[in-house]
Amino acid sequence: MADDDLIVREGVCRLLQRGGRVEVVAAVGDAEALLAAVVETAPDAVLTDIRMPPGRATDGIVAAKRIRNDHPGTGVVVLSQHADASYVVDLLEDGAEGLGYLLKERIGDPVQLVHALEETSRGGSVVDPVLVDTLVRRRRLSAESGVDTLTPRELDVLQHMAAGLSNAAIAQALAVSESSVEKASNALFAKLGLTSEPTTHRRVSAVVTYLRAMGGAR
Repeated sequence: MADDDLIVREGVCRLLQRGGRVEVVAAVGDAEALLAAVVETAPDAVLTDIRMPPGRATDGIVAAKRIRNDHPGTGVVVLSQHADASYVVDLLEDGAEGLGYLLKERIGDPVQLVHALEETSRGGSVVDPVLVDTLVRRRRLSAESGVDTLTPRELDVLQHMAAGLSNAAIAQALAVSESSVEKASNALFAKLGLTSEPTTHRRVSAVVTYLRAMGGAR
């Protein structure tokens, strides 16, 4: 866990450990200490703020990318106060595997935090549902991406996919059968030109395409 606010850092650590599913092996206050702690402890996942010393800019995102590059077995969930697509695109531009982006308001929801940590530790990707909704409302689709060719159902499935939901969870959220979700998934993969990749890679690539399309133009 990395956050330069001591109260937030200690509070989140206690919250995560209370359920017994998470063991916090290190809690630090800056990006450099975070990178050192990852080397020392080899954690399954990292939870980090974006704005931290030494730069107090996007140090958390820079650290997340480095961790994923140097320690591919470690997932990273970035916490931010900003529902801004540019931060998400910056985080995921080199690949979304093992990365998550949650708004800080999720600190009070340990179930969602643990889900994000577990999902990224398995190589999945999670994006805050609020941010996905904001992108849907405020960003137009890029014609070059192919996202604008998706049907409403396919776009619904892709939006839920971007939020980190499995096919079963998407089916439940949309009140349809899992086979319908699989059919829509295969169709959207084809429209986005992702037919030759393994299913896991296609899901990640589809989410990245969607986020870039939504964040690429105002």
